[in-house]
Amino acid sequence: MSAVLDNIKAAPKAAAPVRRPSTNVLEPDWVRYLLIAVALGFLTLFLFVPLAAVFTEAMKKGWGTYVESITDPDALSAIKLTLIAAGISVPLNLVFGVAAAWCIAKFEFRGKSILLTLIDLPFSVSPVIAGLIYVLMFGAQGWFGEWLMEHDIKILFAVPGIVLATVFITFPFVARELIPLMQQQGTEEEEAALVLGASGWSTFMRVTLPNIKWGLLYGVILCNARAMGEFGAVSVVSGHIRGETNTMPLQVEILYNEYNFTAAFAIASLLALLALVTLAVKSFIEWRLHQARKAAADERQKEALA
Repeated sequence: MSAVLDNIKAAPKAAAPVRRPSTNVLEPDWVRYLLIAVALGFLTLFLFVPLAAVFTEAMKKGWGTYVESITDPDALSAIKLTLIAAGISVPLNLVFGVAAAWCIAKFEFRGKSILLTLIDLPFSVSPVIAGLIYVLMFGAQGWFGEWLMEHDIKILFAVPGIVLATVFITFPFVARELIPLMQQQGTEEEEAALVLGASGWSTFMRVTLPNIKWGLLYGVILCNARAMGEFGAVSVVSGHIRGETNTMPLQVEILYNEYNFTAAFAIASLLALLALVTLAVKSFIEWRLHQARKAAADERQKEALA
């Protein structure tokens, strides 16, 4: 019995757990609150205050003056021209963007990187330079200027020049939104449809297009917002002819330079409303796009487990 007791006493005691001092990996509360306050202050100063100032100045002289400013014949002409330019350029870039994205994401060919570079060109070229390019090509002293004058075709200082400049500036938006989305989706579904006997057009309409509809709508929204708000390239090719070749941004500039601040801010408020609507629609589409991608990922995971 004594031997057993001696063995128990001799047995080593269990090592006590080592307590390490807890370290807080987060910043102190005052640092976080300070950073949040700085961020909110920045947003308020550079986003919310200017936006509120636009609507405040637009309504400064009352609702009647506001309505009179936006229903002025020159203002209505600017609104109409802006809608025409956007209504032509957005569908053109929609068709090109879908075709380019489908070509780049679904096929391998020589010159693919060159095509991607050309799509990104409007992002790297100043809008003013883009306008000057069209002046160089279609101006009176340009490459095609003499031929255009002989055939009485007007491009510069007319609607065609404004549309061309807008198309160039909004060129990449749809394609650049669709390319990564279509690359992520892969080509398995299209290949399966072709194996089952579907034509290329049927495969695109019934397989590809439903998968990219939210990304496509997202690109169209961004393209339309840029088309309506473009200033630099349109300013170069328009000629600033009041009531004929002024878009909404150009009309705002003219009214502001004439010290007609109320009318300038009234038209600017329409562009601001467009921006707010675009932001709301953009946020909704981003949410739907995220949901669609999540559902697709879950479906692929279920297929892999099965």
